[in-house]
Amino acid sequence: MLSLLSLGSGSSGNSAVVYSNKTTILVDAGLSAMQLKKRITEGGLDPQNLDAILITHEHSDHTKGLEVLSKSISVPVYCNSLTQEVLLEANGSVNSWQLFENGQKFEIGDLEVCGFSVMHDAVDPVGFIFKKNDKKIGFISDVGHVNQLLIDSVKDVDCLFIEANYDETLLQADNKRPWSLKQRVASRHGHLSNKQTAETIGSLADLSNLKSVILSHLSNDCNTPEVARAEVILALSNRGISHVEVNCANRNELTGPFIIERESPQDVNSNSDHLAQAEFPLFS
Repeated sequence: MLSLLSLGSGSSGNSAVVYSNKTTILVDAGLSAMQLKKRITEGGLDPQNLDAILITHEHSDHTKGLEVLSKSISVPVYCNSLTQEVLLEANGSVNSWQLFENGQKFEIGDLEVCGFSVMHDAVDPVGFIFKKNDKKIGFISDVGHVNQLLIDSVKDVDCLFIEANYDETLLQADNKRPWSLKQRVASRHGHLSNKQTAETIGSLADLSNLKSVILSHLSNDCNTPEVARAEVILALSNRGISHVEVNCANRNELTGPFIIERESPQDVNSNSDHLAQAEFPLFS
């Protein structure tokens, strides 16, 4: 089994869980530790069974629960060396740091993981690829520009978690944000617009086995799930593609799980106690 569960995604906090029967990985810890544990439990998982925490970059909406969570759960934190340098001072309770090099594959339990560089205004931000058997999840959080490295990294994924932060028209019309912030959001090191994300998904769907997309990090003021989904579905439709399911990650509650690969009978028998007993709708 390979699944993804979004715990919450937006400027107020970002976190998700990627898991199999044997392995549970928290990706980013941008909610409070209390909310992280609460939502993991609501998702039918046990926070005490976390095998790892992966950090995409150091911004607080991806790390603010890390310090307190590490005081109550002994779990290794994976990040690259530049991100660790920034996080060390504020996260003294992390006893086990595991550093990876961007582009280098490593294993956590029965999952293969690879972090790859993305463009964002952080010291060394990354996206992740999670692989089990022949199934892959691409996980792209904050990114301002889609380059060839990003396309090459996720070109053969079955499921893509990717930000669609803002609608260009709504961003320019927003009167809450100063011009400088709008410029930063729309820059090559800011965030992806619905249009950029839609074009990326459309090109990937032409190349790969892509079946499911989860749009994340939607702006509360400059986007809506309806607008974001419509832009992506239109881009897919223009290419004659109708088999890709498009969902949006909720800002304040669970979304999913998205089941990429269902468990085999031997998986059920070999590790039935790793996951709590819960029933979920299937999104694969």
